[in-house]
Amino acid sequence: MRHNKKRNTAFIYETLTRELTKAIVAKNKTRKKEVLVIIREHFEGDSPLARELYHYRTLLETKNVRQSIAERILQETKLAHASIELTEVFDAQSRIIAAINKRLGQDVWSTFVPNFKSLASVNSIFNPKTKVKSRVLFEQAIVDAMSAPESLAESAKLDSLDNLTYNSFIKKFNNKYTGLLEEQKNLLNQYVTSFSDGGFELKLYLNEELQRLKGLVSDASESADSALIEQNLVKVAEYLEEFRRRDFTENDLEKVLKVQELVVELSAND
Repeated sequence: MRHNKKRNTAFIYETLTRELTKAIVAKNKTRKKEVLVIIREHFEGDSPLARELYHYRTLLETKNVRQSIAERILQETKLAHASIELTEVFDAQSRIIAAINKRLGQDVWSTFVPNFKSLASVNSIFNPKTKVKSRVLFEQAIVDAMSAPESLAESAKLDSLDNLTYNSFIKKFNNKYTGLLEEQKNLLNQYVTSFSDGGFELKLYLNEELQRLKGLVSDASESADSALIEQNLVKVAEYLEEFRRRDFTENDLEKVLKVQELVVELSAND
C-alpha cells in the first residue's frame, strides 16, 4: 500500500534527528540551530506529535518480551493512540512539514532512514483507513519483532535493509565529506551504520580508536613546551578515558572528530 512518509510522525522525527547529526558533523551551527528549534517547537511537552511519537516508540523499541506480553502491549498502545484526535495530529504534521520545507528545504525528505519499513508498518497499524487483512499482517510482524530473541531481532533488522539503497547512501555520504581525514571518515561511517548491529561494531571501533587517541595526546602532553598546553592536553586525555565508560552521544561525535584532527596537527608540528 502507498505510504506518505510526510504524514508519518516517527519518520519526521527520525529525519530531523539525522539532519541534526549531519549539521553537527558539518559544523554548520546555523542549520543545527534551525533543526533544534523545529524539534523543540513541535515535539516537546504534551504536543500531538510528541504524544503520537511516544506510541510509535512503544512498539518499535520494545524487544525480547513474551509473545503474550507483546500482544498486550500492542492492544494497549492502539487504544491509547485512538484517544489522540487525528485532526490535531494532521494539523500539527502540516505545520511541521511547512516549517521543514521553508527553513531546511525539500531535500530533507530524501534523507536515508534505515528503519523506514518498520516506521511504515506502525503507521499502517495506527491508520484507520488500513484494510483489515493488511492491518493484521502488520500487527503480527510488530508482535514478532517485539517477542523475537535479541539475536533474531538484530538479524531481522539487517535483512530488512535494501542493500542497493544502503550502499548508495554510504557512497553519497563519503563523497559529501571528502575533505575529512581518513580516520574521521572511518568514525563517521561507523556512526552512520551503527543502526545495523545495535552499535556493536561502533563500540569495538571506539575502544581501539579512543585508546589510540589517548596515547597520542598523553605523549604530546609530556613533551609540551607550554604549561597551559600541557594542562589542556591532559584534560583531553582525561575526557577520552572518561568517555569510554558511558554511551556515545552526538556531542561526543563532534568532540572525537576534533581530537582526531588535533592529534594530526600535533604530529605535524612534532
